[in-house]
Amino acid sequence: MSDGLNSAGNNPQALEDICVLDLTRVVAGPYGGSILGDFGAKVIKIEVPGKGDDARGYGPYKNGESVYYANLNRNKKGITLNLKSEKGKEIFKKLVAKADVVLENFRPGVMDKLGLGYDVLKEINPGLIYAACSGFGSYGRYSQRPGYDIISQGMGGLMSITGCPGGEPTRSGNAMGDMLGGMNMIMGVLMALHARQRTGKGQRVDVSLVDSVVASLENAYIRYFDSGQIPVRSGNAYASIAPYDTYHARDGFVVIACGNQKLYEKFCRLIGREDMITDERFLTVPLRVQNNLIQKAEIEKWTMDKSVNDIVDIILGAGIPAGPIYDVRNITEDQHIASDREMFIDIEHPVIGHMKVNGNPIKLMDMMPRINYPAPTLGQDNDMVFGDILGMDEDQIRELKQQKVI
Repeated sequence: MSDGLNSAGNNPQALEDICVLDLTRVVAGPYGGSILGDFGAKVIKIEVPGKGDDARGYGPYKNGESVYYANLNRNKKGITLNLKSEKGKEIFKKLVAKADVVLENFRPGVMDKLGLGYDVLKEINPGLIYAACSGFGSYGRYSQRPGYDIISQGMGGLMSITGCPGGEPTRSGNAMGDMLGGMNMIMGVLMALHARQRTGKGQRVDVSLVDSVVASLENAYIRYFDSGQIPVRSGNAYASIAPYDTYHARDGFVVIACGNQKLYEKFCRLIGREDMITDERFLTVPLRVQNNLIQKAEIEKWTMDKSVNDIVDIILGAGIPAGPIYDVRNITEDQHIASDREMFIDIEHPVIGHMKVNGNPIKLMDMMPRINYPAPTLGQDNDMVFGDILGMDEDQIRELKQQKVI
């Protein structure tokens, strides 16, 4: 690829030799593409001329530009291309010949109808990794259903076990299905890239949002297969361990997590309740889970007259896991999360100006993720990509704009 797409800085990054064509929109796919970009991949975001990614219409806005979009599409170069036009398809195929990865999250079959499906593209580039993320996957009886995050959380089972006991099914407070789908798509891409080193061939990666949520429920299925009982909403309690819950403090709530018998017994001694070690209702983990509400009331006799900070300090001081419940403000002010772990990065966007974006949770200690450039404005890099990579001159690019190909 052209040096025009090289990452900023002199330190090498893990994926700087990989070129990605990112056709994705909204959350799952763009998030996945940004992960690759954070590690140096040359990600070219391809959008519909005049409109762009649907997420450009999502708030909040600053200076007329979507901050929502800017967070999910950093570290990408942006072009516009009309894939419904014959000229647009021709240009896309030329880019595919030079790329390593294509990402898309259209409904299955859309790319085939455009004449740009995997079977066509692999003839152009046999080493191409073609990754698709959709609501229900590319095969199966639901494959043609439209899919959004809330549908994946509902049909994937997450809403059925989230919320207060006896309450309504509750969506996770974030786009959990989208985030899981995006991460799974990129894991698939990285595995396919590794396989290509051995075989020399690319392949398709097929990820479903619903599958991603289903897999995340882990022990819920084990419990169902074992007992035949359908897991229900249990608030903040965990169905496999207790005490492992939130507890009332004088000024809020605190999390206490006794993940094994040794920690449990240490905790009981710490709060002066050695009797709970030998109480027949609490002798084993399954019994404590069964009688969690009874034990929770006993534990709260100790926590209720203490502050969250005091409880956390006392329990952590004894080597037992505990922590406060943060809101977003608390998280941004916590120096470990915000600064030490660099989970919020300050950048300058050409339109938005100064802004913060989410950091990358993956740390390669010798090749750390970094933000090399902000999200592109619509079609920002048309001249550079079409000129430097495909060798078009100014007149050719101007004609493509006049024909509304770009």
